[in-house]
Amino acid sequence: MNHLPRRTFLADLGMGFTGLALGAMLHRDGLAAGAEWTPPNGQPHFAPRAKRVIWLFMNGGVSHLESFDPKPMVTKYGGKTISETPYAAVQNPARLSLERAMAPDANGQQRNTLFPLQIGFKKHGESGIEVSDWFPHIARTIDRISVVRSMWTSDSNHMAQTQFHTGRNMLDGEFPTLGAWVHYGLGSLNDNLPQFISIGTREYWNKKDGLYLGPAHDAVPLRIDPQNPLDFGQPQQAFSREAQAIGFDLVKSLNGRTAIEYPSDPQTAARIASYELAFRMQRSVPDVVDFSQETAETKSLYGLDLPHCKEFGTQLLAARRFIERGVRFIQIQHGGGGAGAWDAHSGLQANHEKLALAVDQPIGALLVDLDRRGLLDETLVLFATEFGRTPGSQGSDGRDHHVFAFSVWMAGGGIKRGFVHGATDELGFHAVENRHYVTDIHATILKQLGLDSHKLEIPGRKRLAIDHGKPIDAIIA
Repeated sequence: MNHLPRRTFLADLGMGFTGLALGAMLHRDGLAAGAEWTPPNGQPHFAPRAKRVIWLFMNGGVSHLESFDPKPMVTKYGGKTISETPYAAVQNPARLSLERAMAPDANGQQRNTLFPLQIGFKKHGESGIEVSDWFPHIARTIDRISVVRSMWTSDSNHMAQTQFHTGRNMLDGEFPTLGAWVHYGLGSLNDNLPQFISIGTREYWNKKDGLYLGPAHDAVPLRIDPQNPLDFGQPQQAFSREAQAIGFDLVKSLNGRTAIEYPSDPQTAARIASYELAFRMQRSVPDVVDFSQETAETKSLYGLDLPHCKEFGTQLLAARRFIERGVRFIQIQHGGGGAGAWDAHSGLQANHEKLALAVDQPIGALLVDLDRRGLLDETLVLFATEFGRTPGSQGSDGRDHHVFAFSVWMAGGGIKRGFVHGATDELGFHAVENRHYVTDIHATILKQLGLDSHKLEIPGRKRLAIDHGKPIDAIIA
């Protein structure tokens, strides 16, 4: 089929909502691409191993030392400064400012005084991977998981949340998140639901997704409430179907005129597409977040009957229902708002114990539920946070931000089961074996989805090599 000029293509279709939906689908399939530049056509660059992603992000900085990277030497030498242990060399001045590390905090406590582990670890499953006792449900699924213990990043404050999502420090400018790149590259699996969903609180520095790709690639924020899942998803007063149809046709006509006059305006195109999608979502989204068809066993599995994990369990059960219906990328933020709930500068034991109780059973349930339904092999689940926490103490009972080493894990979507990759030193201070910057996670996910990030670059927006990252091939089955 010959390529059509965009203006002619849209005008000939009349830019009605039906025409827009058809035009969007044709454009996604590469049949209406402009001659000057061909955007992605919704097809993977090579055979994918995964179809969808559930991105679980713990805001604030989960301690790798109390979750997935046990370091008994931290307890053995607890109360001593790092310099007083046999492992003083971990404070490599080429990597860390010793003056900052050893400067007393507001309570006069040196941050390089080792703080004992606040919870025990046990080996689990056939793999024998050690997991913190705060995560017993995840531990029981460890043979489905690949743990990466050698992550690092460079932003020592909570803008690192943006850095994990985009691969760039927000002081560099604004860049699309990974979910936006996936949305941009692959199109939709279901034209009645958004391809890219965000659930949970996002702070202002980590609130946008599409950015220079355009607002059409922003995540659609959802609440898991059948009565009100979408902002402005319900009229303020009751309208008959006839009245809604009149208003719908009027908006369609006005948008169509604007689109023909400004065919290259991404804001206009995104606005029209959002109206079209919103109309369809008014009918489809409430059904997805209505759990009345779920069995009592499934709801109990996710902890919906337990006050401490009901909220997060509800979100993860909804995520499973969305991906069953063709949603491709779901990012779920836990503990969002301010610096993030996991930011345990003091009271780490009480903080992490409470938060782990909220997320552990739902996450374990998600992996079990996906696997028993035959969905895990095509669904990549990521558990991540923006950085780790120091082996040394902050104050009397907390840990500071730590960018030199932290842990994440992935499961499903062609990822190895029951596997550990990378390592930190004896104190968990530095990632020392198979180190990975945060964009290596991006590259791994894109590879499993069949995408080459270099082929997604747009004119005038060439990315740095580190932005692309490198797939962590060692964890790919």
